[in-house]
Amino acid sequence: MGSSQRNRRPVLTGAIAGATLAIGLALALSVHSSRSQAGTTPQPAVTQAPALPGAQPISANDRVYTADQDSNTVSVIDPKTDTVLGTIPLGAPRMDTNANVLGAMYDGQIDVHGLGFSRDGRYLDVIDVTTNAAHIIDTASNEVVSTIYLGRAPHEGFFSPDGRDLWVAVRGEDYIAVVDWRHNRVVDRIHSEDGPSKVVFSPDGRLAYVNHLRADVLDVIDVASHKIVTRVSIPSNAGGSSDEAISPDGKEIWLGMPTNGKTTTVLNAETYRVEAVLDTGPRTNHPNFVTAGGVDYAYLTVGDLNQTLVYRRSTDGGPPTLVKRIDDLGAGSHGIWPSPDNTRIYVALQKSDAVDVIDTATMEVIDHLRIGQSPMALVYVARTSAGSTANLSRQGLGMQVENLPIDVQGVPGTGTAQIRALPGLDEVDVDVRDLPPNSPFTVYAAHGQDTTALLSATSDSAGVIPEALAYVHFFANHYDRVILRPGPP
Repeated sequence: MGSSQRNRRPVLTGAIAGATLAIGLALALSVHSSRSQAGTTPQPAVTQAPALPGAQPISANDRVYTADQDSNTVSVIDPKTDTVLGTIPLGAPRMDTNANVLGAMYDGQIDVHGLGFSRDGRYLDVIDVTTNAAHIIDTASNEVVSTIYLGRAPHEGFFSPDGRDLWVAVRGEDYIAVVDWRHNRVVDRIHSEDGPSKVVFSPDGRLAYVNHLRADVLDVIDVASHKIVTRVSIPSNAGGSSDEAISPDGKEIWLGMPTNGKTTTVLNAETYRVEAVLDTGPRTNHPNFVTAGGVDYAYLTVGDLNQTLVYRRSTDGGPPTLVKRIDDLGAGSHGIWPSPDNTRIYVALQKSDAVDVIDTATMEVIDHLRIGQSPMALVYVARTSAGSTANLSRQGLGMQVENLPIDVQGVPGTGTAQIRALPGLDEVDVDVRDLPPNSPFTVYAAHGQDTTALLSATSDSAGVIPEALAYVHFFANHYDRVILRPGPP
């Protein structure tokens, strides 16, 4: 689907009336042909999710992928059988002493985090936050065919609708990198506000939408000209946005707000009016869309509630309606993506190293799959040819992980400690809320009456200590509790 040239408009702020997207619903995410890397092989049509009703059913050719931040892998799942096929390693796991991951000579990747794909399903892009890399993986062979290094802390990227370029939000800076991935070069930098977090494209391929973690704004970019044509103000009470998704009908963009438990819904078809700021819960993560039983829904992961929320989308421009809270079979609900036929939706559980499979007809979890360590982004990629298990490993699979309630002593507060086995030391990930604000605390590992100080941290202005990390031989020392106390050790 090619882009068409649009008249250039000045950048505007706020709700913009009269903007027309001219969504081509008959073309929504349907790819009629694509060229191979050599530019000769046509590909049959395939519809990617999120999709309008009528797309092809789940196939054994398809793949579900997760970006595993601790094992530095991409997990590969066959959605037809809900089988974990293996992992694609992009670096050594965190704290791997044999690889000297923290050493000056380590040359692998660190913090595999973001995912996107081409509309023909032939290529997957993978973003490494800490080593600033973007990889292109051939989904038929599971091989990395291209790698390019970008600016500081790229977060999420997606292929342009024609598949020629990769657009990556460089969140540690203030621009979107447009990458000619076949020649490993950045061909343009589209400067935006501070902290661009993700890029998604309209179903007709004409517009790109960029949310921001450190700016209350959504940028709308003309794909053909690479120009920002509209700048939509996001209410300051909603806060910065880490993730976003556009509905398959092109009518709404939902923004996930991780810092203060909000999600903003934006009607983008005509007015760019903010229709709702929803109190969804602490560490709101990724949204996505499903149509089931003739009803349009938005699904949303809330990491600190360990829940996936289901909203009925409004038909009259009003706020959506919460219809169900799905208790996930693990902790740290994060990435989420549906199948093209809208029958399943998949949820990455960051703190349980797992994926939940949800039946969208019943809104119930029907399967739970153990995958790589600390899954973040998740995507479903529909494919037209048989997949392969070539070049897959077992790195990051089958490792011990536990979640323990934190014993908060002496002050109010509640939290969870995730204990994850790594090759060198176990990782203790502490997340505590409802503490006195701006106060120092110490976290201890305990067994019986014996305690060992793990880390010191200070709560923020909201009384939260989010994801404080320590590394220790937790399992080998038979620790079975985690304690938080005010003050230094």
